[in-house]
Amino acid sequence: MLHNVYFWLKPDLTAEQRATFESELARVPQISYLASGFAGKPAATEKRPVTDHSFSYSLSLLFKTMEDHEFYQKGCPDHQRFVDTCKTFWERVVVYDSASLS
Repeated sequence: MLHNVYFWLKPDLTAEQRATFESELARVPQISYLASGFAGKPAATEKRPVTDHSFSYSLSLLFKTMEDHEFYQKGCPDHQRFVDTCKTFWERVVVYDSASLS
């Protein structure tokens, strides 16, 4: 299961708050039971009608099982730490969860 999260940070954050967000976000893909993970910013790709560069940061996590995803959402201390530390920094969050076709 793939968990994609897009964050739009508040425009008035200090440099220190942005650094805290980035540091905390970078910790999330290191959670031991993930199949893989990635944290990033909008890429400098060509602007096209189908490309959205408006977000501040993104997070993509690949879970081995739906149970791992459920634990991440409801009981993972690393996820809770990120939310507790950073929830005041964003003005919008969008999540896209995807299941494999096979």
